[in-house]
Amino acid sequence: MSAEAAAREAICRFGRSLYDRGLTPGSSGNLSVRLEGGRFLMTPTNAALGALDPARLSLVDANGAALAGDPPTKESFLHLAMYRERARSGAVVHLHSSHAVAVSCLADTDPAQVLPPITAYYVMRVGRLPLVPYFRPGDRDLADAVGALASRHHAVLLANHGPVVAGSTLEAAVHAIEELEETAKLHLLLRGAPVRRLSEAQLDELERLFPN
Repeated sequence: MSAEAAAREAICRFGRSLYDRGLTPGSSGNLSVRLEGGRFLMTPTNAALGALDPARLSLVDANGAALAGDPPTKESFLHLAMYRERARSGAVVHLHSSHAVAVSCLADTDPAQVLPPITAYYVMRVGRLPLVPYFRPGDRDLADAVGALASRHHAVLLANHGPVVAGSTLEAAVHAIEELEETAKLHLLLRGAPVRRLSEAQLDELERLFPN
């Protein structure tokens, strides 16, 4: 199986898994994988992640121009903004997962670190999560806002929208965004209760041993 064929199968497999577990409803959310030659595979626009066809995935160039397949996701520019700043990232995942979206709507969050460091695995897989200001759907200025943070953060949270996460592989990106969603859920469950967060020394150790 060629690398492109394997990437097509992986996008559909992980898309189905995310959809079946309710992590992105309807036709929301999108996945992409970097290929050789400055090309990218992406989920098509208005496609439910649970019903993807490997043969109909969108193939685009580095500028987002369609090369083959169905028209790409309307949020393709978010993926390309991450790839431009993160040359070693091989995949990007964007979801409308309920708990992360809920956190993105809270008025009292720290925009430099939206979720508190509750668990070591969150720090290891996500790190410090900044909040990207709100932009209307389809606004291309959102790509600039994401790109401004992407060189320092492989995961960002779009205000009133949802998370975008890059990873070395699609599997790594999916695992990171799942950890983000679970931490968002924990954060909401713990709101109003005294929380024992990881200390700065513990954070420094994790960030040194497990750089994102």
